[in-house]
Amino acid sequence: MGVAGPSGPVLDRDEVDRALARLGAEHEAIETSLLALQDHAGRRLLEGAELTGTTKERWSTAEASITLLWSYFDAYADALRSAREIRSRRRWSSRDDLVELTELLRGESVTVAGSATATAAAPTMAGTGRLSERFTLAELVERMNELYATSLDMVVTADAVWSALPARIDLLAAELQRTRRLAHSVGVRPGEHPAGDDLERITRTLTSLREQVVSDPLAFWAPAQGSSAPGGGRPDTTRYDREARALEEVRREIDAVLTVRQDAEARLVRLRDVLSRADRTLAEARSARGEVLAKIAASEVPAVSGPPTALQEQLAMASEYRRHAQWHRLSPLLESLEEKAEDELLRAREQLTAVTAPLAVRAELRGRLDAYKAKVARHGFAEDPLLVERYDAARRMLWSAPCDLRVAEQAVLRYQQAAAEVLVPRVPGDGGPQDRRGES
Repeated sequence: MGVAGPSGPVLDRDEVDRALARLGAEHEAIETSLLALQDHAGRRLLEGAELTGTTKERWSTAEASITLLWSYFDAYADALRSAREIRSRRRWSSRDDLVELTELLRGESVTVAGSATATAAAPTMAGTGRLSERFTLAELVERMNELYATSLDMVVTADAVWSALPARIDLLAAELQRTRRLAHSVGVRPGEHPAGDDLERITRTLTSLREQVVSDPLAFWAPAQGSSAPGGGRPDTTRYDREARALEEVRREIDAVLTVRQDAEARLVRLRDVLSRADRTLAEARSARGEVLAKIAASEVPAVSGPPTALQEQLAMASEYRRHAQWHRLSPLLESLEEKAEDELLRAREQLTAVTAPLAVRAELRGRLDAYKAKVARHGFAEDPLLVERYDAARRMLWSAPCDLRVAEQAVLRYQQAAAEVLVPRVPGDGGPQDRRGES
């Protein structure tokens, strides 16, 4: 839309002709813009929608503005037609004609009348207490520009939101329905699994969100900072994005449940094996404890715990969940059981190690005693009386039951010391041990 030239002295014929040509071009541009606004899809949707909130308030103002725009345009067209009629009276306009044309083209010659309904909500005449106003053609075009910009902004904004959000919400709702069916098939239901409750909440939120978007699209518009162009901004998808993320989290949870359904039997077999190994290890530890108490004296032997009955009960429960396809309950139970079963096996091994420690000490002392005897024999001292005596003393202690490990260890140390004295040659006269293989 253009703006007519400023007022000034009486126009001559050439100036009048140029002004009329310019006004004619403006008339065509204004008419094209108004018809485009009238046919805009957003405007037609606004007319047929049951609006609420901000959109209802702004559309009421915009409707009055559009009605007033057409009134202004009609007045503008009448003024242009009158000017053209005056100019067409004669080929060379008279002075009176030029004065009249100057007043018409540059003076406040246009009166716009409107009903109270049309002007009550319009931003230009509301609150003035008048049902008509007078304008110059330049002022009238400027006023139409203002009304057109605000009306178009409202229409374009609503249309942008309606074009973007409802379709995206519908796609997400369709995905939600597929997810609900899949969730139901694996037992993820409201009241039984948190993901089922989340699906119900997302369903309610999306339904409410779509209703709000359809009835009040302007509530979901984020204006662009510093932009004055009609429709400057973007649809506000914050709430939609939040629900889309929530649905993605639910899908991941259901995928985990599906994974459980696929490999549940293999995981249950592994769990039974781990718990069986833990049970056998504890049984071995209990048996070893009895052996230690019978064979080792003066030794503190820790008690051995019983079999993991609680875990066996949970394992039986997991099997029931699998039998009845309660995958949503089986998933967290399997994860917990796998961790506890590994801990139980580790604990059983630690108990076996703690219980058999005295036997390990005795075995180490026996091995050490025999190793020194073999070493002494290699050097020809197998028949040494002192060594034979100390070896027999240590062996009796280590191979008798119950065995006192502290006394037996001292006996082994005495044998080692005696063997060291025999095996390490000493210079004659230094008082140390000597090689006695040549003595009779």
